[in-house]
Amino acid sequence: MAATFWDDASLVTYGAEYKRQLGGSWLHAVQDPASGEWSLDRSRPAVRYDSTSATLTKITGLAGISGDKDDAGADLPEGVVAGILGDCSGGQTPWGTVLTAEENVQDYYGDMETCWNGQQFVAGAGCDAGQDIALDVAASDSSEFGRSPDPNARHARDLYGYLVEIDPGAPADEFYGKNEPGVGHRKLGAIGRARWENATFAVDGEWKPLVGEPLVIYGGDDRRSGRIFKFVSKDPYTAGMTKAQARALLDEGDLYVAHFADLDNTTGTELAGGVEPTEQSPGQGQWIRLSVDNTTDDAPNAGSAAGPAGTKVGAALKSADWNAIGGLPTDDDVRRVLFTACNKLGVMELNRPEDLEWNPNDPSGTPRLYVAFTKHGGQTALDGDGVLFAPDEYAEKAPKRSDAVGTIFAMQEADPDKPGSSLTFTYFKAFHGSEGDGVFDAADPDNLVVDRNGGVWFGTDGNFGVSGHADAVYYLDLDPAHKAGEPGVVNPTWGKALRVVAGPSDSEATGPALSSDMRTLFFSVQHPGEAVYSAWPGTP
Repeated sequence: MAATFWDDASLVTYGAEYKRQLGGSWLHAVQDPASGEWSLDRSRPAVRYDSTSATLTKITGLAGISGDKDDAGADLPEGVVAGILGDCSGGQTPWGTVLTAEENVQDYYGDMETCWNGQQFVAGAGCDAGQDIALDVAASDSSEFGRSPDPNARHARDLYGYLVEIDPGAPADEFYGKNEPGVGHRKLGAIGRARWENATFAVDGEWKPLVGEPLVIYGGDDRRSGRIFKFVSKDPYTAGMTKAQARALLDEGDLYVAHFADLDNTTGTELAGGVEPTEQSPGQGQWIRLSVDNTTDDAPNAGSAAGPAGTKVGAALKSADWNAIGGLPTDDDVRRVLFTACNKLGVMELNRPEDLEWNPNDPSGTPRLYVAFTKHGGQTALDGDGVLFAPDEYAEKAPKRSDAVGTIFAMQEADPDKPGSSLTFTYFKAFHGSEGDGVFDAADPDNLVVDRNGGVWFGTDGNFGVSGHADAVYYLDLDPAHKAGEPGVVNPTWGKALRVVAGPSDSEATGPALSSDMRTLFFSVQHPGEAVYSAWPGTP
């Protein structure tokens, strides 16, 4: 009879090998100037960053996190964490480091915000009203790595789910400040925990920080009903700052969440009443500072069943009863559970914000932030007033957003030259996915890239399931001269997606990137043949 379960030794080996496969690698690729061919420069050393304690990062800007240990059980310095995992997209910083986003970390040590089953509130899981939120951070016995018989293989849940800043070329175990201030790898705790997809900086037309302004980072929580966040550094960037000085700016600042106040809660793709948000008639949004010290902004759901009108954000967050969710006494508590905090306040839910990209050279002539909303297809956590659905009423009453094709929105700050101090924004729909086999049909936009001229490109993750044709990389035509009614325009293509390259069967087209001369397009083919067989890349 075949064994039903693995023995302990096999489970330990499986977990250790699995951890080595998670993460990323730093490689050097060069182009032959004569032939144009690209190849790996094998004379340059590669660096591997993975989920073992061979990779060490330091969580900065967040207090109250768990202590950690290495794979042999030795205690690590305060704030230092073993490994990175669930890495998705990311971004480049203006000073040459790389951000990688820890996304679906709940698979590996367990979901820290256990009071949610998707978007449905779970009673008795640590977030109940009447007390401060208290969540179990120990690794779950049912998680991928938490089930290991080796106690040293299990790590706390609150140590993962961050934007990670990798210092390229530095040894994998050189955590931030280990040997030299401003050098090494870290997790940006000041921006909080979420299922991050990526991050982007607000920069000038030369892709450099805005001098005299605070650093601004935008990021998206890639889950159904996730939100968009903006981090604004406490101090401004000044000309001549060193790399270490610029990095230090990210240790402290304010965190904001985007509230799409007039978005239709039943669709997430239109304005209330079914009106399309357009460039001429955009939607209106507000940046809400996520802080228990926020005594300025009303909670979005104030004046509803969540709580009294006029209640400020800080008071709502600290309240042990607001919106039938427990209290969050400090900003560190808030930033550790961003999904829960936003639901408590009634912030408008979004249709899986994946990639965000700042476009300093937008064709409109005004810097804009582009957001790929991949799709939703599930029920919302809140009603249109931002009030939580009780668990026993959820299945019957919570609206289901039917969006299966996704959209790309353009957001514009109130003052695009001062995004850090802008407290409001407008937004419109630049692209709406479609089902079909037409020339311009594309669905489920995922990763974005903005080229040096302000052109917007995107990869898809769902074309194959929606329309039966391959996921691909597209160029989104946003040239104002290509709009209907412009001189010489017979077939307007503004807002249409032009397919550039398709992937193999049942794959995901991710990570589009352009070479500096914009003559080479790179993209990653993820999980080809995941459900439908693919022979890619075949044999010569």
